[in-house]
Amino acid sequence: MVTRFAPSPNGPLHLGHAYSAIVAHDLAKAASGRFLLRIEDIDGPRSKPEFADEFRRDLEWLALEWEEVPAQSTRLDTYTAAADELLQRGLLYPCDLTRKQIAALPLRKGNDGLTYPGTSRGLAQRGVTDGAALRLDIDRALAQTGDLSWFDEIAGEMKADPRPFGDVVLVRKDLPASYHLAATLDDARDGVTLVTRGMDLFEATHIHRLIQALLGLPVPTWHHHKLLLDANGEKLAKRRGSPSLAERRLSGEDGVMLAEQLRMQNFELGT
Repeated sequence: MVTRFAPSPNGPLHLGHAYSAIVAHDLAKAASGRFLLRIEDIDGPRSKPEFADEFRRDLEWLALEWEEVPAQSTRLDTYTAAADELLQRGLLYPCDLTRKQIAALPLRKGNDGLTYPGTSRGLAQRGVTDGAALRLDIDRALAQTGDLSWFDEIAGEMKADPRPFGDVVLVRKDLPASYHLAATLDDARDGVTLVTRGMDLFEATHIHRLIQALLGLPVPTWHHHKLLLDANGEKLAKRRGSPSLAERRLSGEDGVMLAEQLRMQNFELGT
């Protein structure tokens, strides 16, 4: 078994990250497998090396053992190659609409919120490619793959249904790849056999399973664990200022004890 923890260095880790890392670590350890750390550092100027250094200190403080694999910033050529292949097969098309323009479109409700309706299909035929995002033509993609399924250790066998997402972005205007493309390619390259992550990413697996089928990538098993919530019942998040692991570590808190409390699910998040 090979699991991974793949944080983005755009802010400090919090308890939700700690729980996710512990789940991945413990599942691999129980199976005498490997637990990997991968730094997902292609978020432009928001990605800062100092945060990645803090992540390593945090994992040590929690008494987790890992192998570190190359960061995403070293793998840009693989994202470009995959996007080029899909583009040549007619499965990607450019979209130069701004978020404001997309918000003004007659969007429909889907798994990922409001779904983009494919307005920019045919843009490449009009010569518009520079400075545009690249979207996956879901209908064309599914015509090539046929029916797909994936297995989650908690939810069981799932039929892949990416259509409610609409034509998702695989290459962003400002970044070399979207999360969907980069994470899927990286998990295959790193030999990850069990993808562990929070339930907030459960629906994204429909898209990831489609990308795997299109690119001939190995299919892992998934394990979507529950989320840790704050006192208001909201998911812990960097943007909401959830207490960081670094702050707890530097204050002298016992990381090993914290990890055990998280494993036992008896930790008061409001304290």
